[in-house]
Amino acid sequence: MSDSKSKLRIVCLGDSITYGFPWGPEASWVKMLGQALDAEIINKGINGNTTWDMMNRFDRAVLKYNPTHVIIMGGINDVICGESFDRITYNLRIMVNKALDAGIKVVLGLPTAIDNEYWEKMVHRIRTWMRELAAEKGIPIIDFAAAFFDANGNIKKELLLADGGHPDIEGYQEMFKQIDLSIFQT
Repeated sequence: MSDSKSKLRIVCLGDSITYGFPWGPEASWVKMLGQALDAEIINKGINGNTTWDMMNRFDRAVLKYNPTHVIIMGGINDVICGESFDRITYNLRIMVNKALDAGIKVVLGLPTAIDNEYWEKMVHRIRTWMRELAAEKGIPIIDFAAAFFDANGNIKKELLLADGGHPDIEGYQEMFKQIDLSIFQT
């Protein structure tokens, strides 16, 4: 039993961008993380999930596995569906608190860029709030969005599929490069 607690077990909770859409988990940043760490990585990304969906499945998708860490990333589908900022941040805060209460180390993944000016403005607001929550709770973030912006703040459209929201293969690789592996050593 003591061996299971010493080994990293990381649940990655999210939507299609965690899952690895459209290629599947084999192409995801989650798979790359598993290859880089000596850890059990559990991909709990579901295409189309909102933060509400993630919150509702949190016990069976995260707590059930008794992980050492959880990476929580979501919000883009909420924005596309017209969910309010308050509801999105409420859902994220509930998940963070549930994990912390269970003794799980939380990492927040900042949502990636979306090539739609209106939606990107709202996602940017969510990222800002997530940074503030991380600072308040003393938890690390992975700035996945940074992979998709150039030095002038323009979206690198060449890293996105034609839908303007999902990363292409290179986009997933660039997402993985944003992960500071040392955050899992503490």
